[in-house]
Amino acid sequence: MTTTTTAPTTTTVLDASGVTMRFGGLTAVRGVDLTVNTGEIVGLIGPNGAGKTTFFNCLTGLYVPTEGKVAYKGTVLPPKPHLVTQAGIARTFQNIRLFANMTVLENVLVGRHTRTKEGLWSALLRLPGFRKAEEASRERAMELLEFTGLAAKADHLARNLPYGEQRKLEIARALASEPGLLLLDEPTAGMNPQETRAAEELIFAIRDQGIAVLVIEHDIRFIMNLCDRVAVLVQGEKIVEGPAEVVQADERVIAAYLGEPFEGAPGAAEAAEVEAAEADAAEGDAHSTTEGDDK
Repeated sequence: MTTTTTAPTTTTVLDASGVTMRFGGLTAVRGVDLTVNTGEIVGLIGPNGAGKTTFFNCLTGLYVPTEGKVAYKGTVLPPKPHLVTQAGIARTFQNIRLFANMTVLENVLVGRHTRTKEGLWSALLRLPGFRKAEEASRERAMELLEFTGLAAKADHLARNLPYGEQRKLEIARALASEPGLLLLDEPTAGMNPQETRAAEELIFAIRDQGIAVLVIEHDIRFIMNLCDRVAVLVQGEKIVEGPAEVVQADERVIAAYLGEPFEGAPGAAEAAEVEAAEADAAEGDAHSTTEGDDK
């Protein structure tokens, strides 16, 4: 009797093709292709000003790419952050964005709103369907706090958490939207070694739950230990992609991190212009949000 085993199928969760982002005459991201498959942790690294966060913003609908397309599980994503979240992509930010004066539990409940089906009248009238959905959301939120090690602090204000736990809370809130792909923008920034190890274990646990992960990080040792594949951006262009040992040995990567020029590399002046354009765009987004809130 012959026994056959079937290898687990791999699904492409994220397919970014030819993504280019220009700010006026400056190109912050140029023709980047990247895929992330189920069961993978993929790293995105590069020096400051490489366009990593701009690329993330293109993936999540905060920016509309000048060229190229972004697809999730075969469907091209609309350039609207809430629709990208509904589709199944969640993210954290380089700078922590929590509701400081809300409790830990309330912050996670905010992340559940894209998966809540009850409408306005159901909420206002406190109909049975709304109460049932609210209880289910609280139960799921507590599960996520248990998963991230924050259950004992569910009633604490977010602003009172230590820095490393605020990072965990951001991840718990992102997971509350039940994503198939989680984007993490510098999840260990500002962490001590113990907190960094805890973050690594948490990301592995997330992957083990079937969620694909794409990580931006400056801590090279962390990213090389964590990721199945690593892609390197230098001034908006992907120069190499592969397993950690291949990327670490690539002369262009070494040159980029040592600040040494390589053939075709842009100069420092161009790098500074791209960084300034990205900063101006970020300020513009923040200003637009403030104006919207004032109205």
